[in-house]
Amino acid sequence: MLDVETLHPSLLDAADVACWRNLARAEGGFDNPLLGPDFAQAVGKVREDARVAVVRRAGEAVGFLAYHQRPGGLARPIGSPLSDYHGLVARPDAGLDLGQVLRAADISVYRYTGLVDPHGVFPPAPERDRQAYLIDLRGTTAEAYLEAIRAESPKKIKNYRRLDNKLDREVGPVRLVAGDVSRDAFNLLIDWKREQLARTGGHDFLRADWTRELMAELFQRREGDFRGLMINLYAGDTLVGGHFGVRQGAVYHPWIASTNPEHAAWSPGQIFFLRAIAAMPELGLTRYDLGPGHDHYKRAYGLNTVTIGEGAATASTLGGRMASSMESVWSLAGGRGAGAVGRLRRRMDAIASTELTMSGRVRDFVEAVALKANRRPGDQPEA
Repeated sequence: MLDVETLHPSLLDAADVACWRNLARAEGGFDNPLLGPDFAQAVGKVREDARVAVVRRAGEAVGFLAYHQRPGGLARPIGSPLSDYHGLVARPDAGLDLGQVLRAADISVYRYTGLVDPHGVFPPAPERDRQAYLIDLRGTTAEAYLEAIRAESPKKIKNYRRLDNKLDREVGPVRLVAGDVSRDAFNLLIDWKREQLARTGGHDFLRADWTRELMAELFQRREGDFRGLMINLYAGDTLVGGHFGVRQGAVYHPWIASTNPEHAAWSPGQIFFLRAIAAMPELGLTRYDLGPGHDHYKRAYGLNTVTIGEGAATASTLGGRMASSMESVWSLAGGRGAGAVGRLRRRMDAIASTELTMSGRVRDFVEAVALKANRRPGDQPEA
């Protein structure tokens, strides 16, 4: 018989934290910083509605589902929309009944956008699968990986290397600073990203206090297996681009990819990737996880892909049946596709995940409509 205990991540005891880490390490699909207890606890520091459902059988923990408990029995993945990967981290032989877990956790519907489910705990979803992109050096070298990228697009890579030399000559010596601890640089990356989101009509997930507080807290961590990592590209003393995200061991998952708009002519984002991949062995990284999205650079550099799910799991309760009916309405209206209704639904999900007040949600939705109307023809929305 299953016993499900729900609690704030800060209340997890040491034994459960250790068990969760071991389960994540034991299954390749779960081996990402966003799927372990450290991320859940970091989010718990800035979100009171953070919860973990600890699933036990005969007193032994066999699974962990981290989420945000929202009104009406709605649950979203913990840290959403920063949680590009999420799921029920469990033993492969746990034999879990997802409906039972959701009912015990008082969840009517669990809405997911990046489901990792190697053990098939979740029912097949009718919504689209998504591709996430990885730079994976396991079993190869950085040099061989870069050569594979060059072989895919020899003219583009030749041009990027020419721009690297041009930037070096015209602005200053180009250098990559891995593990950059400059707070000024961190603030610039955030500012540039917010400007880009405003320009392209993407949802400004950095507007919410909790997302900035989470990133700032991780940025300040200097030790431990789980911590923030900022990698920046400079030309002389000028910051021209960089990434910030979270790493755990040999896996890095960036959240922010920003470039200096004043240096766009040199394509600093492309120069950054070529140098960052070359630096991975020195940093002790074997995987640079770019996550899902339609950004062109992800396809160019993330030669490995994983499939993640998008959909909703409902409990066999009155609330769950009502949620299931609403999912069907969205489906009939085209909310599961790539068209206008699908984009609207995903934007609404992103806003609802980030903004914790009704006034904030209304404000962001109104601004999203205005930005869409004013977007220039060449601009593309962020994924």
